[in-house]
This record gives sequence, structure tokens and C-alpha cells, in this order.
Amino acid sequence: MQKYDYIITGTGASGLMLAYHMVIDPFFDKKQILLIDKEIKNKNDRTWCFWEEGKGVWDTVVSKKWNHIFFGSQSFSDTIDISPYQYKLIRSKDFYEFIFARLQEKSNITIVQENLIGFVDEGDIVEVETDQRIYLGDKIFNSVLLSKEFKTQQKYPLLNQHFIGWFIKSETPIFEKETATFMDFTVDQLGNTRFMYLLPTSETEALFEYTLFSKDLLSKSEYEKGIKAYLDSKGIKEYQITEKEKGCIPMTCYEFRKQNSKNILHIGTAGGWTKPSTGFTFHNSDKRVGKLVKFLKKNNDLSKFEKRNKFWYYDLLLLDLLSKENQHGAALFSRLFRRNKTIKILRFLDEETSFIEDVRIMSTMPIKKFLKMIWERVLK
Repeated sequence: MQKYDYIITGTGASGLMLAYHMVIDPFFDKKQILLIDKEIKNKNDRTWCFWEEGKGVWDTVVSKKWNHIFFGSQSFSDTIDISPYQYKLIRSKDFYEFIFARLQEKSNITIVQENLIGFVDEGDIVEVETDQRIYLGDKIFNSVLLSKEFKTQQKYPLLNQHFIGWFIKSETPIFEKETATFMDFTVDQLGNTRFMYLLPTSETEALFEYTLFSKDLLSKSEYEKGIKAYLDSKGIKEYQITEKEKGCIPMTCYEFRKQNSKNILHIGTAGGWTKPSTGFTFHNSDKRVGKLVKFLKKNNDLSKFEKRNKFWYYDLLLLDLLSKENQHGAALFSRLFRRNKTIKILRFLDEETSFIEDVRIMSTMPIKKFLKMIWERVLK
């Protein structure tokens, strides 16, 4: 039975990011690395977007960039220049092909298509069980959501960022291709936090995603009804649906890190790497992977990698509020964008602001509501 230095379970964004950073770093050249997934990913099953300053690691597979974003609501709407940032889009097929091509060049990488059953830290080694065999490894990085405790626990609220998206192609040039619609809350809220997310990739092609931050999912017909209504409101009548996608991303401050051990680290959504207040995962995971690779060169105890920071508490308060007053989400986000510079908001969401900057941003929000959330959280 072969033993591996590192085992990565799950080849989604975070698992492949970690594998890629390992193969481009000479430190890991002599390490035996195993990747396990029930399928070999090679399709456009995801669309990832993030903002970034300058050229980044993934620019090779970025298919579209925008210098402007649009924020819309009943009380505030604006098209905003976000330089020095750019808003970037990656289609998953390009991402998968790019990374797998690089992995296949390395003799120390093994990829198996098997279904993960579970794993256990035996103290000096990790035992990983699939539907076909058992593997041994010094360290395991798991991105597969095996535990459902985050759904059943009551300590931290759980919302979902859930959506259905249509890629459409129009017969005539109708889209402003240089502006991405970040959030458009002018859609009927219907007691929830609902917005349209619109990414034009050309003058005739765009992705429309009807998106909610809420506890409960909708029927497929409700999402698609929302997309149709939005298209009608924009006078878009003649179009072809070229692709569809759907997703559900957990938004919670549940402490996934408590499942880590000396030799097991949960990563990606399974590790709580999704930004709780927004549902963004790709860029968060990219930043964590960079830190993890540096950590592995100096540390042997994976349980020491994850730590709480101040932004965890900020996210918790917002989720507490949205879980109790989900119908006010549009007003909260509108107030945030109306009273603050967008660049500062993006830095805040990227967890790169100072405490003084945090205070200034939070002072523009409804203080009494958040003080009430703090009080209720203290009583818990």
C-alpha cells in the first residue's frame, strides 16, 4: 500500500488551486501527491467571478474583465469605475483544463477517479477510504462536504446564496459589454433578499442570474420566472438560451475549522472558506491556498492553520440580521453602497481594511439594528 505525502480529496476550485500551487513550487517536487474525486471535471459547471488589482495567477484562464460595475436599487443606483480593481470572470472548463494539463506533466502527481467514503487521523498517519480501496497519507486536504452539522446546528445562522442562471444570446447588439451588474435589487423582493446578477461577455451575449440570500430555496420555475420578468423589464424579447447553470452556496459562520486536526485540513466550502456575508468563494480560497503553501513549509500541525479574525465577527452580525430580517437585505446593501466608496467596500469584503476603516464603514449602517444583534449574540 503506497503512502502519499499529501492527499487532496475533491478536485473543485480549492482542491485544484492547492494542487496547482504545489506543482509550480519546487519545494513540493519530491512530494508524492494524490488527488481523489468521483469524477474528472472537464465541463462548464461553474462560473467564478472576483475582483482583483492588476494581473493575477489566473489571468491565463480569465475570459472577461470589467472596469465598471453597476449597483441598482429603488433608493440608489450607479455605474461605478472600480479601478485599480477589475472584475474578472472564469469559466470552469478553462480552469479545469489549464490545471489538469499542468498536473499531468508532473511525475509526482497521481489522480484517481473514486468516490470518497471517509478518512481518519490515526495520529502519525491519515487513512483515507474510497469505494475501491484505502490510501495512506501524511496530510489530507479535504474539500468534500461530508458532515451536515453546519445545517443542523443552531448556534450560527445559515443562509444560502442560491441562483439559476441563463446564458443568453440576442439577435442584435443590446448589452453594455464593459459594465458588469454586481447587484440589481430593483427586482421584486417578495420578502427576501433578491437581486439580478448580470455579466455581459459581448454586445450580444450575457449571463443573467436570479440570486437570493435566504434560508429556503425556490422551485426552478420561480427562478426562471424572475429571469423572464427581468428580461421583459429591459425590453429583451428576442433571445436564445445557450446554457443554464444553478448553484447553492452556504453562507454561515459555523466553525468548520473545529473539524481540522494535526493531519487533516478542510478547505474550500468544506473548510469555511466561503465568505459568509457574500457567498464568494473563489478569491477567498485563492488567498487561503497561498497562505497554506507557505504554512506547509514551516509547520507540521494543520490544526494551527485556521484562526478567527475580526471579519468573522462582522459577517456573523450581518448574517444574524439577515436571518431575522431577510426582507431588509436590499435596503442594507443599498445603504452600504450609497454611503461608502465602492473601492473601500471591495477592500472591506476582501478583508484588507484597517480597524479604523472598518469602523467608518460600519458607522454608515443602521447602528441600532446591529447593536441589537450584538446584544442578542452576547445573551446566547
